[in-house]
Amino acid sequence: MAHIDENKINRFADHLAAAEETRSGVSPLLELDPQLTTEEAYRVQLVTIERKTATGQRIVGKKIGLTSLAMQTMLGVDQPDYGHLLDGMVVENGSSIPFHRVLQPKVEAEIAFVLKRDLTGPRVTTLDVLQATDYVLPALEIVDSRIKDWKIKLQDTIADNASSGLYVLGGKPVAVDRVDLAQIGMALYKNGELMNTGVGAAALGHPAYCVAWLANKLSEFDIVLKAGEVILSGALSAAVNAEPGDHFQARLAHLGAVSVSFTD
Repeated sequence: MAHIDENKINRFADHLAAAEETRSGVSPLLELDPQLTTEEAYRVQLVTIERKTATGQRIVGKKIGLTSLAMQTMLGVDQPDYGHLLDGMVVENGSSIPFHRVLQPKVEAEIAFVLKRDLTGPRVTTLDVLQATDYVLPALEIVDSRIKDWKIKLQDTIADNASSGLYVLGGKPVAVDRVDLAQIGMALYKNGELMNTGVGAAALGHPAYCVAWLANKLSEFDIVLKAGEVILSGALSAAVNAEPGDHFQARLAHLGAVSVSFTD
């Protein structure tokens, strides 16, 4: 493992924290250091999460990003990334988000997994994930970026907690053996207008495969997916920009609906 410059890691964590405090996007980390590695970027993310948990916030799950070929192509990468979900990111289904809570939000529809058993990499399979899952739910993820104008490359989004913002869980709990997750259809609406559609297989061929990838990736950092954690398995279609006054709803076959609004 390469030497990690802790001063640089803390400086970049401060840089992103400043964006959150001032509600103003900051310059990309790769502009500050074009040599920043993905390993260093994950260290920046972990420092940020450690700081937040030190103030009493709790880790309640993980999110997987860059699961679609389109997003991977856009950022020039060949693998997903991940971020941490904290208890302060949860938004009640059907409720409203004051726009001052976000910077430059986009909304994605996903399938959320809730675990009943721990998953410890590095040899977790899709079948292991299905057996460790308590149930699945429809979810909206409000992705957000502390990087100005979403001028991100892979290292930028990783360091920024995989561009995490908020998330909403909806529908009703459904056991994984009751549905074919790869074949679940999704429709995402903005202000009643159909914006895009997707299917479970859009997330690396199968949403549970994404969770397996996550468990195995986390083993590099000695992190275990724990029973009770929520795992957002990856967007099933493109993210849609959100503005004050917008209402979003996603409907997923067999899983139900999930919705959220944005207020001034």
